[in-house]
Amino acid sequence: MTYCVGLLVKDGMVMLSDSRTNAGVDNISTYRKMAIWETPGERVIVVMSAGNLAITQSAIQFMHEGVAQGDGRLSIKNVSSMYEAARLAGWALREVDRVDGPALRGSGVGFGASLLIGGQIRERRLRMFQVYR
Repeated sequence: MTYCVGLLVKDGMVMLSDSRTNAGVDNISTYRKMAIWETPGERVIVVMSAGNLAITQSAIQFMHEGVAQGDGRLSIKNVSSMYEAARLAGWALREVDRVDGPALRGSGVGFGASLLIGGQIRERRLRMFQVYR
């Protein structure tokens, strides 16, 4: 089970996640479940993930690489607002489902993933969103 906590308060934001990937007694693995994109003075965006690790890591990679849009790519590195970042996260989860969902379900694996995304772009206010599929 994954634990992610995001607190949006008057003076800032706190985001915490665990790193345990299974609940087995004999074979405990860890993996960082928090991704951070920061351009000093311009943006800080944090994404924390819960659910199937393959799904969430693929979604985060899609967010990093972006989606073709017009003459360029829309990615987490160039979204213009936190709302647009949350929409990109939703697109990324749907894209993972489109690409990998049928094979996962065919193998008896459910498609469960949740992303908590928060941060600030330029002078805008701090925002936090939960995206899940």
